Amino acid sequence: MGIEIERKFLVAGDAWRQAPRSRSIRQGYLAVSNINTIRIRIADDQGWLGIKGRPIAGARPEFEYPVPLMEAEQLLHLSPYPIIEKTRYVLSFEGLTWEVDVFHGANQGLVVAEVELEAFDQEIKLPDWVRDEVTDDPRYRNAQLCQHPFTQWHE
Repeated sequence: MGIEIERKFLVAGDAWRQAPRSRSIRQGYLAVSNINTIRIRIADDQGWLGIKGRPIAGARPEFEYPVPLMEAEQLLHLSPYPIIEKTRYVLSFEGLTWEVDVFHGANQGLVVAEVELEAFDQEIKLPDWVRDEVTDDPRYRNAQLCQHPFTQWHE
């Protein structure tokens, strides 16, 4: 079983923009519940089916499988929720891989950084371009953003 342990942060400034690589991502959710989510994602020209379980103590089961691009496109159309569109930038900092997601469309204006860890209590040094941690705020999960887009939030 795959396990995902990640921390999520809001991003400040543009210092992260030196990222050496980026990719376009479109993803839709076929099922969203408190127990699990089933996602179809197209990253550049590759489709992926992702299944994530309920988070427990900062970790959650995660499975991901390649899907032929044409089938992934068809599956995206089955999503009952709006499609999430974003550009993902990948960079290294202090020996860890950080992914910065710049959202488009209904989530325009949201920029979030994620780092995957070996253990939830793993010590990490934060880059100066991250600010508030939002790991435990469900509003920032992609499965929530497709249902309650960032541009519709009211402070």
